[in-house]
Amino acid sequence: MRMTTIDKRHIYGIMIDTETANSMDDPLCYDISWQVIDSHGRAYKSRSFAVSEVYYGMPELMSNAYYADKLPAYEQEIARREKIVASLFFIKQALARDVAEYECKFICAHNARFDYKSLHTTQRYLTNSKYRWFVPYGLVWWDTMKMAQQTICKMPTYKAFCEKHGYKTKNGQLRKTAEILYRFIARNNEFVEEHRALHDVEIEREILAYCVRQHRKMNRKLWD
Repeated sequence: MRMTTIDKRHIYGIMIDTETANSMDDPLCYDISWQVIDSHGRAYKSRSFAVSEVYYGMPELMSNAYYADKLPAYEQEIARREKIVASLFFIKQALARDVAEYECKFICAHNARFDYKSLHTTQRYLTNSKYRWFVPYGLVWWDTMKMAQQTICKMPTYKAFCEKHGYKTKNGQLRKTAEILYRFIARNNEFVEEHRALHDVEIEREILAYCVRQHRKMNRKLWD
C-alpha cells in the first residue's frame, strides 16, 4: 500500500552524500544521508544515519577520520535524534523503501564516483562480500559535478568569480567543488561546507536546481 501520493508529472530520485573513514582507496561510510528529490531539485523527504558498525564499532578508525573534529556535532545530532544510529542493513532497507515509495529513477551526488565507491566498499567490507551492492538495482547515477561543469563552469560570471578569489586548480582549471559552487550560487563567499552528509546534501541539491534553471543541454549521468 503506497504511503505517499506522488505527482506523476515529476521524476523522483535520491540526492545522497557520505562521510567516510579509512583511506580514499577503501572508504568506509560512517555517515549516510539523503533526500528524496525531483529532477528540478525540490526536496520531499530527508534521512540521516550514522552507520553503527563503523561509527561505534571502529573507534580507532573514527578517531583518525579526516573530519574527526566533527564528531562532537554528530553526538549532539544523535542526542536530538536528528541523526539515527543504525546498522548498514537497516539503512539499506530504509533507502530501498524510499526508492520504492517515490518510484525513484536516479540517485545523485557531487563527485558521485566517490559516493558510489564508498557505499559499495562499505557494503562488501561489512558483509565479507556476501552482499555487494548497497544501492537498489535500476537507479541511474547522476553527478552534480558533471552537471556543473557543463553549465555553471561555462558561465562568464563564474569564471570571473573564480579568477577574483583564486579558485583555480594548479593547472589553471576552474575549481568545481560543492563548496565553491555554492559560494557562487548563494553569493556568499564566506560559506564553509559542513562535511556532514545531510548538510552537504542540501547544498548539492541547490547545485542541481541551479544547473537545471540554466536551461542548457547537459548530460546528468555519471556514466554515459
